[in-house]
Amino acid sequence: MVSPRRAQTIAYPATGARPRLRDTEPLAPHVIVLFGATGDLAKRKLLPGMAYLERSSLAPDIRVVGTAMEDITTDEFRALARAAIESFGMHKLDDEGWAQFAERLTYVPQSAGPEGLSSAVKGAQELLGPDCRRLHYLSVPPRAAEAVITMLRDSDLVADSRVVMEKPFGSDLASAIRLNDFVHEVFDESQIFRIDHFLGKEAAQNILAFRFANGLFEPIWNRNFIDHVQIDIPETLGLDLRANFYESTGAYKDMVVTHLMQVLAFVAMEPPTALEPRAISEEKNKVFRSLLPIHPSDVVRGQYVGYRDEEGVSRESDTETFIALKVGLDNWRWAGTPFYLRTGKRMAEGMRIISIAFKEAPRTMFPTGSGVSSQGPDHLTFDLAESGRVSLSFYGKRPGPGMRLEKLSMQFSTQETEHGGDVLEAYERLILDAMRGDHTLFNTAEGIESLWERSAPLLDDPPPVKSYPQGTWGPNAIHQLIAPSAWRLPFERAWRE
Repeated sequence: MVSPRRAQTIAYPATGARPRLRDTEPLAPHVIVLFGATGDLAKRKLLPGMAYLERSSLAPDIRVVGTAMEDITTDEFRALARAAIESFGMHKLDDEGWAQFAERLTYVPQSAGPEGLSSAVKGAQELLGPDCRRLHYLSVPPRAAEAVITMLRDSDLVADSRVVMEKPFGSDLASAIRLNDFVHEVFDESQIFRIDHFLGKEAAQNILAFRFANGLFEPIWNRNFIDHVQIDIPETLGLDLRANFYESTGAYKDMVVTHLMQVLAFVAMEPPTALEPRAISEEKNKVFRSLLPIHPSDVVRGQYVGYRDEEGVSRESDTETFIALKVGLDNWRWAGTPFYLRTGKRMAEGMRIISIAFKEAPRTMFPTGSGVSSQGPDHLTFDLAESGRVSLSFYGKRPGPGMRLEKLSMQFSTQETEHGGDVLEAYERLILDAMRGDHTLFNTAEGIESLWERSAPLLDDPPPVKSYPQGTWGPNAIHQLIAPSAWRLPFERAWRE
């Protein structure tokens, strides 16, 4: 059961308060303490994102204190940051912009201990003034989180601070409760931001607008009109030098409990009373509480051929690099409607889609051979890539004599709008929200524990992994899992550019 000590709540504003999803009130200056500052996530996303925020008008005055195990100097850290921004940044900096951002970067190695970290952070605070706040970003493996929290406590860096924690948050219910309890000994729940970068994507947030702002879709968003839902996030990437992490984690803990279930909550949640953190978090938690236990018979685990030959991987490894599962929600809106989730490494394409399959209309009025239902049900599809595309497919008449039907579609892309250039990268958006203290797009302790509780049957008795060739869509057993329906990926028709 979920821990009863969850009485600790976030101090959100009153429900009637002004929505905070687009809050533009001035922010206090911030020192961002980046743990794991030399790691892959920091290079690919965090440092480029912080550079863009600092150069834009969106963020307050910031300074970044990087820390990691590497014993390097501040100048070496700045060189690492510049290389990361040039290689991975969506927004490039000219020489002047880089010089201004570089001046805001300092580095202190972990070997300097709590005293060294405290001195560096307080030195940065003095440059920002008395109203300065702190944001600690834990870009570290889960097993290192407790050590970092302890260092923050010993460094006297807890007050007036918020802490961002990366996934996965625990590895089962017991470890999640233990980690939550430990973090709560140091930080109040209102200070903790458990990040899922999928929810920071503009396309993911557009689901809320699409569902609740349109009379066309809101009335039919339920079991009476929707046949099933697919959330499909295949990846072409492999381990990317993360064998030590992945061997103890696998696709389910790495992707499903974190990303896919959080996206499912946006698709399935009831209308919140307001677009504010407490209301949205509560509706997401209701979805997690209504999730039926995940049984091994509804799961296909896979491992790509060659995984056991990767450096750092056991030759007898049973870790799944692929997983597909069927889940259900035991509530009034969704009872009996299956949700199919799929993700994996070394697959045929890298995609991030949500596909809503509507129930088919009666076909009795159409003559044999008309083509009705020949290409499956109507679908509403969200592409969670940065382009933020949406497609609605339906049957229409083919021009010419007779009644011949074919599948047509209407498509939209965020990039087509006049505001397409305003899209924030997911980590940029979430760092900004954390500085604002806005929990809307972050996970809660209760939600995380609910998901681990429902995962217990699968974790206790996982089905054996089935091998699949690299560059495919997973083991053949996935087709029996979803029958008589079919997976949307690979698409029969490409997105229109």
